[in-house]
Amino acid sequence: MAEQVVSSDATNIECSIKRQGDFYCINGKKWWTSGAMDPRCRVLIVMGKTDYTAPKHKQQSMMILVDTNTPGIHVKRPLMVFGFDDAPHGHAEILFENVLVPAKNILLGEGRGFEIAQGRLGPGRLHHCMRLIGAAEREMGMMEQRALKRKVFGKLIAEQGSFLSDIAKCRMELEKTRLVVLEAVDQLDCLGHGQGLD
Repeated sequence: MAEQVVSSDATNIECSIKRQGDFYCINGKKWWTSGAMDPRCRVLIVMGKTDYTAPKHKQQSMMILVDTNTPGIHVKRPLMVFGFDDAPHGHAEILFENVLVPAKNILLGEGRGFEIAQGRLGPGRLHHCMRLIGAAEREMGMMEQRALKRKVFGKLIAEQGSFLSDIAKCRMELEKTRLVVLEAVDQLDCLGHGQGLD
């Protein structure tokens, strides 16, 4: 769940999760809440700050709301992502106003939210990189096929010097990217993720 602040840095989260006896009280606004528009969605996982004075990566916690109908949860509207609404899954803007959640619903304990997020996001981001490398490889193949079939200025595109130069540059960029992602995956395998959080 993103917030109004534009950032991929989870330490910028402002949503408040405050302990009140046997409950936590959640206040804040979340944007692009994945899956919230799906009619089957009954559980929200919310990341917010439980301790604004703790070290930077220990301020956040994760709560699980068992019921999306908990009083104070307002699903405001569906949001577009790059012009797509992802129906029926859908991403939503959600407002949390004094939402009370049993204290036992906290995941792993206070201050562990950033740790939980990194455990998922680190490998997840690399997965996106791998998918995009695959998409780029497919596009290169399509470009090559077109260049071998279409003629311009009396020659196949594949015979044009500028095309050969451009496709060579594309190949080098793709291979560099593949090697960087491979190195990152190897580092995750060897060192684990979530390093350097203290």
